[in-house]
Amino acid sequence: MKKDKLPQTEEGFPMRLNKFIAHCGICSRRQAVELIKDGQVQVNGQLMTEPGYLVETTDKVLLKNKEIRPEAKKVYLLLNKPKNVITTVKDEKGRKTVLDLIKNKDGLRIFPVGRLDRATTGLLLLTNDGDMAKKLSHPSHKVKKIYEVGLDRPVEARDLERIRKGLTLEDGPAPVNWVEYVQGKPKSEVAIEIIIGRNRIVRRIFEHLGYQVKKLDRVYYGGLTKKDLPRGFYRDLNEKEILMLRHFTGEQ
Repeated sequence: MKKDKLPQTEEGFPMRLNKFIAHCGICSRRQAVELIKDGQVQVNGQLMTEPGYLVETTDKVLLKNKEIRPEAKKVYLLLNKPKNVITTVKDEKGRKTVLDLIKNKDGLRIFPVGRLDRATTGLLLLTNDGDMAKKLSHPSHKVKKIYEVGLDRPVEARDLERIRKGLTLEDGPAPVNWVEYVQGKPKSEVAIEIIIGRNRIVRRIFEHLGYQVKKLDRVYYGGLTKKDLPRGFYRDLNEKEILMLRHFTGEQ
């Protein structure tokens, strides 16, 4: 049933079977090979155990007896947001937005997942995957975010302990996973991990204790870090990172 290699046509078809399964958002290409070899895939009603089989647009592919189809092209970009950039698609006042930093975006209907205020820097995910964005923003999925905070004065150890125990702000409790001094830096710089995403929550935690936040940088978001990503630059997520986010949101 294996076909000779054909020129690529619409949307990359014909497409290797394991790649087809990966494009359906099921798993990675390598994991798809195992599913195929395990006899869990059928093409046009016949068992298919060849990962290199070339799927055409007219083929019907079943995984575990359920038809699967590739998703529309999804885009996932990780941006290291600079200061004084607005986290929105458009700004009525004409200020620079995060989309102004994305080149060759014509035709891409991407949007930021969540918000970083104008003065906050660091990791921001942009995508056209509305379902994933909604799930990543929902507190039930407990997506971890780490911020490095620079304060106007050294933070007292007793205040760190108060934050650990959980403060109550005007809009309710503000639980944190942990908070510590940043190793090797002055005690006016601390790192804090949260899963809640209420408006300006990190700033308000420290302001509640009488500190003024001088800088706020998100250095970790759901397993993603700023490694090799300078301020103001962005990159595509790789396949492994996308699968990791799908895991966080229960899409696997």
